[in-house]
Amino acid sequence: MIFNLEEDSAPSSTLPNHPKGALYFLSWFCPELVREVLLERGWEEYDEKEQEEEDWNLYWRGSAFCKSEYHNLLPWQRLNHHPKTAGITRKDCLARNLRRMKATFGSALYDFSPIAFILPNDYTRFLDEYNKLRLTRGPSVYWICKPVDLSRGRGIFIFEDIKDLVYDCSVIVQRYISSPLLISGYKFDLRIYVCVKSFHPLTVYIHQEGLVRFATEKYSLSSLKNLYAHLTNTSINKFGPFYKTQKERVGQGCKWTLSKFRHFLHSQDINQLLLWQRINNIVTLTLLTIAPSVPSCPNCVELFGFDILIDVKFKPWLLEVNYSPALTLDCQADVTVKKSLISDLIDLMNYTSTDRLRERAYQKHGHKQPCLHADQPSHVPIPVLPKAKQSKFQKKTRIYKPPANLPQDKETASSHSRIIKKCCLIHSGSHRPVIIPLEGTTAVNGQHVPPLRVGDFIRTFPFNTATLEASQHKLDVKIIIQELHKLTAQLADWRTDPENKWHQSYGES
Repeated sequence: MIFNLEEDSAPSSTLPNHPKGALYFLSWFCPELVREVLLERGWEEYDEKEQEEEDWNLYWRGSAFCKSEYHNLLPWQRLNHHPKTAGITRKDCLARNLRRMKATFGSALYDFSPIAFILPNDYTRFLDEYNKLRLTRGPSVYWICKPVDLSRGRGIFIFEDIKDLVYDCSVIVQRYISSPLLISGYKFDLRIYVCVKSFHPLTVYIHQEGLVRFATEKYSLSSLKNLYAHLTNTSINKFGPFYKTQKERVGQGCKWTLSKFRHFLHSQDINQLLLWQRINNIVTLTLLTIAPSVPSCPNCVELFGFDILIDVKFKPWLLEVNYSPALTLDCQADVTVKKSLISDLIDLMNYTSTDRLRERAYQKHGHKQPCLHADQPSHVPIPVLPKAKQSKFQKKTRIYKPPANLPQDKETASSHSRIIKKCCLIHSGSHRPVIIPLEGTTAVNGQHVPPLRVGDFIRTFPFNTATLEASQHKLDVKIIIQELHKLTAQLADWRTDPENKWHQSYGES
């Protein structure tokens, strides 16, 4: 059975402007970009001296919220973090969770993260692995050391000889991926923006735009201490001597958009559908490590930054998952990507109509309903929040309905017409994303179906009826993994025999 990707979200028509005093926006440790986007959209900043205590709609902050803030949420209020997600955003917690999933479901499935050791606790295990590899592969095995609780490349170093491993805090040591894919000799990674709309049921969106982050000096294993050649963090490379230099195909600075990267991939002889699906898999399998343990809080969203490195064999690797990914604007690529990203994220928060007085009568009658641990999202009316006035980064239509025909390259058109019936991919090899007009109604067996697309956010999970049903109530990880296996295998087969194999897999049933 195939289900429809449309749902009862806000209509695509432009929402009316709100009357004065109807909307407030609570700012606390809030990036300036978020304030700029919200004000552009007609929001007003919350003022505790003028408004009532609970008279706000969005509380955005860079750090975690406390438990009471989740318990006290009202139906018209949103937070920009889910509770208890440190299991993938702290480097040591991510390593433990991936290790646990690997032991449960097999190393072949969770093979997208380099082997990792948390020191000092895992020092003996690391020493055994280090010595074993030195005996079997010689000295040409490289390691990277990262402090577990620092960001922006701080404290990271690469080493080959264990005598160079010196640390004074808890660190994670991983096999260094020493054969990365290079562009004109420069190392890069991908910053993929992932929004978890809900953990119960698990609902995941990936933004069609993202960033490609480059090192600013040419990659070389003969200079392990040269961080400008080995690290892609903008916070490091923008201070490098060649940051403003025109660097062959890379250009000035150290960032591309994912759109530009897709142009690069188009010139490579690879199965792009399979590459992007493998990245999808990394996102889903990583989220599955914590999804069962995250409390349900339907009035929250979470924006993660997944850092993905692609090696010379076009295999994607997960480097880390960022909590509150940076929203600073260092270059034009940042402006292009991040403004639309935040605007689309606000739309994804699903503010709907009607009462512009914040349901005060609802409160006064004693019907306050905390949102934490609720099994289902509240259906209490929520005040309408205006769309942005048209701007250079605002799209005219925020809710997307798939067109009947999608233009594709001639050699892939017939195969794509079958692919898009059942699977959801982040990007295609062309300029436009491969999207999936699944057939059916707005619900499957009475279950709510989240929208396929909001702005440039594409739903990547659930991606079919089986995963929709497996994500309801108690998460059925085994069924989800089976469906991921099927989809990935079919995409791998598509390259070698697109006509026959796709016909067999996606023929009418």
